[in-house]
Amino acid sequence: MRVSTLFALIALLAGSACRAPDTAGPMRTAAVDIDLLGETRAVMARVTGGMTFGSLLAAHISAVEAGDVLAALQGVFDARKLRTGQPYRLVQSIDGPLRLFEYEIDNNLFLRIARSAVDRSWGAVVLPIPKTHAQTVVRGTINREAPSLFGAMAAAGGTVDLAVALAEVFSGDIDFNTELQPGDTFAVVVDQEFREANVFAGYGPIIAAEFGNDGRQLRAVRFEPAEGPAAYFDERGISMRRFLLKSPLKFDPVVTSGFSRNRLHPVLGETRAHLGVDYRAPVGAPVVAVAHGVVVMAGANGAAGRMVELRHANGFETEYLHLSSIAVRTGTRVQQGDLIGRVGATGLVTGPHLDYRVKKNGAFINPLTASRSMPPGEPVPSTEMDAFQSARDRAFAALPTASVPPATGDAQSP
Repeated sequence: MRVSTLFALIALLAGSACRAPDTAGPMRTAAVDIDLLGETRAVMARVTGGMTFGSLLAAHISAVEAGDVLAALQGVFDARKLRTGQPYRLVQSIDGPLRLFEYEIDNNLFLRIARSAVDRSWGAVVLPIPKTHAQTVVRGTINREAPSLFGAMAAAGGTVDLAVALAEVFSGDIDFNTELQPGDTFAVVVDQEFREANVFAGYGPIIAAEFGNDGRQLRAVRFEPAEGPAAYFDERGISMRRFLLKSPLKFDPVVTSGFSRNRLHPVLGETRAHLGVDYRAPVGAPVVAVAHGVVVMAGANGAAGRMVELRHANGFETEYLHLSSIAVRTGTRVQQGDLIGRVGATGLVTGPHLDYRVKKNGAFINPLTASRSMPPGEPVPSTEMDAFQSARDRAFAALPTASVPPATGDAQSP
């Protein structure tokens, strides 16, 4: 059976071609036997909870064959990384021997194990899943029915992943946790990926984007300089990145307590300074570094609970309090946007939240206003400005104005 048949069948198991990820958990599908021209049969199923690579194989083939297949994985794929919910397929001869095994590792790669026709030995290889691409435009608006970026993106036909990517593009100019306004609009030119049988497989990088926020229009375009990684720039070639991100969270929680020199403590019941900003967020939500820096503290710190402190350039330091877990170690270097921990409720708190603090030359400053005066990152090199302007004009030509979107959002999606 050709690879195309595998992914066509996977498409039938997967359900809807274009939708946000199913948060209710992976779909479990009973095995399906398919006779192939009287010579072989194919068994298709999904990995279930508690299943190992060994137990998966043992359910279908002999112990000797299972051992040979596991041996073929050495140096190619770590059998411990089998994931619940992922589809797999076995092709067997009618009399039982295995001919082919395929397992979908993720949305981009699959594992194939097959027996050589020459010496009957087993060989394993990881291959890319064939995909096609199509450019699309997603437009939407923030309103009463969709007051968050996630809600507006969903109303426009986009996914959570696309909302996060859009927020990252404009994170230096907009705090999506606090600064969204009713009537804000967006338009995104993005590459869509499709697997065989026209199954939606997700988005590639955003090509160009526009965001109308509180009366201002922001535009960004993706450009890859000859030396250096691809990045986002405005119309003039100035980097969209800022020294500090607007927020250490990648979604839109609620600010429950702002920066204050005189606040009634919710637990102690006494008036004291609150030197950061509290974001209400669920336990486990990712917390990222707002700038490049070095970890100067990562661990338990009394009433602050599990805490990470970073030292940055230009006299800046940032602190992240009440974490449920910590993803970095003291002394390690982090890049802007790297995961440093997850939201929790450790220390002296009344519930899950992130207490985020910023210091400048040793003195605490308001995190909600700290990034406004931050300089942008490196601009497009002057030697590449012609190439940038050409790429910019092509990208913006496909970008409709976001200032007057359809009333309910519009996405040219499948």
